[in-house]
Amino acid sequence: MDIDPIRRQSFISLTSTLGLTAVGFVATMYFAHILGSSMYGVYALFLAYYGIFSLIGDGGFGGAAVKRISEGNERNAYFTAFIFLRVALLAVSVVVVIALSDYLSREGTTSMVPWLLFALVAGIFYGVSVNGTYGEGMVGVSQTSNLFNNIFKVLLQILAVYLGYSTAGLVGGFISGMIVGGFFCLRYIHLDLARFTVAHLKKLFTFSIWIFLSTSGALVFSYADTILLGYFMSTADVGVYRIAFQFTAAATFTTTALRTTLYPKISRWHADNSLERINLSLARAVTYSLLLAVPVAVGGWILGDRLLYFFYGAGFAAGAPALAILLLVQIVNVFMYLQTMCLNAIDRPRESFYATGTAAVVNILLDLALIPILGIVGAAVATLITMLVNVAIARHYLARQIPVQIERGPVLHILLAAGAMALVVLAYRLAIPLSNIFLVLGAVALGGIVYGFVLLKADTGLHDEIRALVVQLGAPWPRWL
Repeated sequence: MDIDPIRRQSFISLTSTLGLTAVGFVATMYFAHILGSSMYGVYALFLAYYGIFSLIGDGGFGGAAVKRISEGNERNAYFTAFIFLRVALLAVSVVVVIALSDYLSREGTTSMVPWLLFALVAGIFYGVSVNGTYGEGMVGVSQTSNLFNNIFKVLLQILAVYLGYSTAGLVGGFISGMIVGGFFCLRYIHLDLARFTVAHLKKLFTFSIWIFLSTSGALVFSYADTILLGYFMSTADVGVYRIAFQFTAAATFTTTALRTTLYPKISRWHADNSLERINLSLARAVTYSLLLAVPVAVGGWILGDRLLYFFYGAGFAAGAPALAILLLVQIVNVFMYLQTMCLNAIDRPRESFYATGTAAVVNILLDLALIPILGIVGAAVATLITMLVNVAIARHYLARQIPVQIERGPVLHILLAAGAMALVVLAYRLAIPLSNIFLVLGAVALGGIVYGFVLLKADTGLHDEIRALVVQLGAPWPRWL
């Protein structure tokens, strides 16, 4: 395709993210209707445990390996050192899981401990393969691997749940997906095993320690609320909260794609001292992330209760108040994800940790204070405040290295289009009772059409860029636009 590498890889990444999220949404609706909030809550707790223990098994060396490999010097040695460290840390994570098995069982996951150990082993294979291709700059390959991982996972999970394996089927599909994704990436890796020295280990460690600490803070955002909800509330509450949180993922498509694509690019630009390219790319990435996050949040505020009710079942409609807050969280996440990614890519993982570490402490304290009083709404409020703290600190440190700017014109046009969409959808809801799923989907479609039309007419720059990309992909562009 006659498209520059960043746009091409961003498009592949975005398409992959859209595909896997769409499949995940449909599958989760099925799981929610069949299993109910309590059984789904058990699976959500398993994912939280896996996220925490896989962090111990990674130790931040995955991000460090991507950074060192992307720099282009002694790639094979760094790759081999990374494999050695991952295998060594697996033993540590296994010991920790076994030591805490009694606590994990108290949370309703007695049968999940062996599955958790198996998942950690599969995670090493998947992590090494994906980080290897990602570090080499093959973003499209790593994203396609992620797509295959999730599609195979979901298909197997659907089959297992249909056959009556419930939560065990969800976990088995999760593990199988990682194995399939790892084998896909493995065939594209150009790296070889090579002799490494203590110097290579030290360079990985000096970068990984801050990645590890920073990732620890990010995992607190992702899982502390889930685990503490499981402690203070029921697994049914956990299921309702995680469904609401997952539903908001629709707002993060573009952010995830751009963050994944830009990390190795910014790392190389920083090594080449091309700071202006970093500045311009970061500002444009924020604009394109808000392009989707803002209308999804606005639409969710208006239709969220009906969407939860029809998509997941009456038992999950209670998550609407938390959903409204979590949609705002995803708008804040645009700045948090991109700014911390940029700090890590320009070799400032320490500052990234200062931001995420401080916010993680705030998050735990707020969860402990608010969850017993407000339940899942308290968890959502704690997450929102935490993200605002993270964004403020990350921006402070990033601004010391490069100018941190927002494209004011395009952002104002996005807000204008989202406002027009909100008025139309509100009028639709007031005029037509949303008594079935088709009427709700009609409101969603109408809102999307209004938003897109107003935005493309208001912002000629975005209009021309989107049109150029569509034409380059060989798709027709309507004359009336």
